[in-house]
Amino acid sequence: MSSLSIRTFAARAALDAALAERLLRALAAPGAGAVMLSGGTTPLSAYRTLASQPLHHDDRLHVLFSDERYVAADSPASNFAQARPLLNVLALPPESLLRVRTELPLEEAAADYDRALATLLSSGLHIGLGLLGLGADGHTASLFSAADLERARGRYALPVQRPDGMAAVSVTPDLLATVREPVFVVAGSGKAAALRALMAQERTLTAWRAVERCPAVELWVEQAAL
Repeated sequence: MSSLSIRTFAARAALDAALAERLLRALAAPGAGAVMLSGGTTPLSAYRTLASQPLHHDDRLHVLFSDERYVAADSPASNFAQARPLLNVLALPPESLLRVRTELPLEEAAADYDRALATLLSSGLHIGLGLLGLGADGHTASLFSAADLERARGRYALPVQRPDGMAAVSVTPDLLATVREPVFVVAGSGKAAALRALMAQERTLTAWRAVERCPAVELWVEQAAL
């Protein structure tokens, strides 16, 4: 059973600074590894901080995303677009940057991402740090319900219809089970109920079920969110 460790930050600035430092260490780690970025607004400050400085990394570094809205790659709603300043500084070769190819039809985009993730894992690379968000409704990545979790079996990525009417492609619990350092990063208001459920490791919470096969999970949370 997965264990959950919790780190609380008194102020948002402290959370942002700690996340930037943790992400910097992960990106600069030697060896064949990958880092999973999350979307949403919470990690953007850390991404911008790192994008403002030279970043040195192993030539074998790969970057992937926990999920992606089915929008154009340059859309403001795109997780890829939001992380683009950081990605530009990293200057990874195309084969080392795994993104959801939303220029494809939705089902094809999900299948393409699934194949890319399978290739990554079969190549001997490991996913070290994996960032995750937590929605007020208890979702993480773009996994919103028990039905999403059921459809995700045997896949590393799947297409999802979000409650807000948008489509997305999400990684799955099978993929998250391979992440060595999964970290939920949570800030802002309106998430207290979901946070309590996560801290209690309630299996009714989609976010917890998504990571319960991980040996250890971290939760970094702004005090004001509790």
